[in-house]
Amino acid sequence: MTAPQTFTSLDELARHLRDGLAKKYVLLFAFNGTGKTRLSMVFKELGKKTVEDDEGNEETTRDTLYFNAFTEDLFHWDNDLEGDSRRVLRMNTDSRFFDGLQELEMENRIRPLLRRYADIDFLIDYEQGAVNFVREVQSGENTETIEHIKVSRGEENIFVWCFFLAVAQLAVDRQEVYRWVKYLYIDDPISSLDDNNAIAVASHLSQLLKSANGQIRTVISTHHHLFFNVMCNELGNAARYFLGKEADQFLLTDTGDTPRFHHIALLKQLHEVAESGQIYTYHFNILRNLLEKTATFHGFRRFSDCINRDSDDPDGILHTRLVNVLSHGNYSLFEP
Repeated sequence: MTAPQTFTSLDELARHLRDGLAKKYVLLFAFNGTGKTRLSMVFKELGKKTVEDDEGNEETTRDTLYFNAFTEDLFHWDNDLEGDSRRVLRMNTDSRFFDGLQELEMENRIRPLLRRYADIDFLIDYEQGAVNFVREVQSGENTETIEHIKVSRGEENIFVWCFFLAVAQLAVDRQEVYRWVKYLYIDDPISSLDDNNAIAVASHLSQLLKSANGQIRTVISTHHHLFFNVMCNELGNAARYFLGKEADQFLLTDTGDTPRFHHIALLKQLHEVAESGQIYTYHFNILRNLLEKTATFHGFRRFSDCINRDSDDPDGILHTRLVNVLSHGNYSLFEP
């Protein structure tokens, strides 16, 4: 493993990703709280420029189409608290993200993507900036169409992702309204999805990126182990990095052909915790995760088989219970 590159700020790191990398795909694995979302916003802001036309009017240009938590926040629920019947997902149409989409027939672009993941349909009211979700329900021999349904959080997230994916496809196809896109920056697109959908999203995303033929450079950051590894396999020629933070510096470490090395980072973190004594309950989640992977690797049936048996606990029952309680129990007493 190569020594990590150090950066004193997210701005410096974002400039490195923009200007210092020759690869058309960059994959970043980082734990929550490292600064992934902030990095995506700094990256996006670096692509903004203010230009002046012949008449002295200023115009802001940009070069990055991004997906992150801010993209998801462009959509919010109106649950019709008075009538309790016309629930719709509102779009913040003040955002340039939605510019010119009505003329591009976005429903026909989003629908085939959404059908890969969910059995819901939808209608978009562009004037009202609202999405009406529809589901067909079998009632005896008849099929009933129910409108204005409140979809689950997972279905909502996958709809927003498919909306973005349809917009990204416009950029890849070099549609006039999206010819300004030089970079795609995608941060944690699967935060609320199960593993099956994580694999599907990674596969579909890689197909889209490959169809761009290198015209658009892409940065993808995630904290999801499975998603990261699938993307590494799908985009075999991508640059792969572990993004870490130490004191006031950001560390970028090339994983090479072994992207799963982040388990070493987990072990390093637990070692530092053991040395410092600054321990919190989430460290037990990390410990159990590592124990389970170790047990699977060695062919043990239980993670407790990896726990050292002390003389005062020859069966390992006490330590196993401690790991279980502190990683899964709702004991707020232990958190401080």
